[in-house]
Amino acid sequence: MPRRRIWIYVLMFALATINYVDRVVLSVSATSITREFGITPVELGYLFSSFLWLYVVCLVPMGMLVDRFGARVVNAAGIGLWSAATALTALASGLGGLIVARIAMGIGESTTYPAAGRVIREWIPRSERALFAAIFNAGAYFGPAIGGIALAWLVEAAGWRAAFLACAAAGFVWLAAWLVWYRRPEKAGWLDPRERGLILGEREPDAAAPAAAPSSLGRLLASRAMLGLMLTQGCAVYTQYLFLTWLPNYFQTERGMPMLKSGAMMAIPYLGAVILTTLVGRFSDARLDAAAAASGERRRVAAFAMLAGAVILLAPVTSSVPLVLLLIMVALGGVASTVALNIALVGDLITSSADAGRATGLLILGGNVFGILAPIVTGYVVQATGSFDAAFLVAGGLLLIGAASVFLLARHPIGATAPSLPANPGPVHVLPAAERP
Repeated sequence: MPRRRIWIYVLMFALATINYVDRVVLSVSATSITREFGITPVELGYLFSSFLWLYVVCLVPMGMLVDRFGARVVNAAGIGLWSAATALTALASGLGGLIVARIAMGIGESTTYPAAGRVIREWIPRSERALFAAIFNAGAYFGPAIGGIALAWLVEAAGWRAAFLACAAAGFVWLAAWLVWYRRPEKAGWLDPRERGLILGEREPDAAAPAAAPSSLGRLLASRAMLGLMLTQGCAVYTQYLFLTWLPNYFQTERGMPMLKSGAMMAIPYLGAVILTTLVGRFSDARLDAAAAASGERRRVAAFAMLAGAVILLAPVTSSVPLVLLLIMVALGGVASTVALNIALVGDLITSSADAGRATGLLILGGNVFGILAPIVTGYVVQATGSFDAAFLVAGGLLLIGAASVFLLARHPIGATAPSLPANPGPVHVLPAAERP
């Protein structure tokens, strides 16, 4: 059977890649920007964090908009806004202008993960959900990897403002491709009818059963599984944002590397994380049938990934750069795998596809409440101690808490009561309308 849905994988991977290239461009440019505007480490921490201030506020409303208007429209509006804001960053004349542009960028980027949650339920068979989530989320690590090298070179060659303009241009190119090619599978003319039947059959495993009603936000938040996933996501994203915002500065200030070398060093653990998260996602799909996925068995892999990430606790006791790179790569791989598995777990545990956008929005909200704190806390720690050691210890401790949270709590349905399903349902093939009797 044709697998043209691979283009959905490509589009969403590219979206996450651009999303995170646009986030990391400030980190790569930080030394040049702080020198030009005289920004202190604490002020830089707030600047790094400002992207998230309205991002977290908008996640759930954006999820509700995705559920109401669909991924195509909301995602297009989001990347249009954040690409424009990235371009405007290049025109900033001080700390205030930088913060305003980053806030606007955060509002635009808040559409990405809720839209991905909707795409999973609309396009991706259950047997591929963790793989899709892993590939999509791998873009969040591939982006900083290529950005660490390409943007460092661009900043050196043409200045930090040119780097922001290049990132904005990439976003507008993706927007054009999305508007041309993305449709729901029912309306995608480029999709083979047999593949469409497979997708629709696995999306609605029991067409005869009544669909579960959409859940209120209160009902979603009443779920221990939802709360546990939000906490785990927060513990993972704290570490993700610690590295995303401060890793180039860590290499430049604590390890004494020039900008281009720090960009290359940043790329190594991020590329390793891309490989690790894809392998973990494929493993998670391969070991679960539909019944096991619906009962939250994927949480075991997520808990193990978080425990693996906690190796960052060893970073303060080594002076070897290669060993530090290895520890950061394993930590990033564990965090990346957990974030992807959490997205897949939401898809597994929600009982109504009408909740996909808002439930994913809540998940990412939980993560980014912690993400707001990571750059700020790290700024204060670095300024107070002159070292990143304590920052790594905080991150490792949170990863241990997150492992316990996902393992103990993410095992029950989320949302409205679902119609009962057979223990091991096989795929149901839906014929195209032209072939139905």
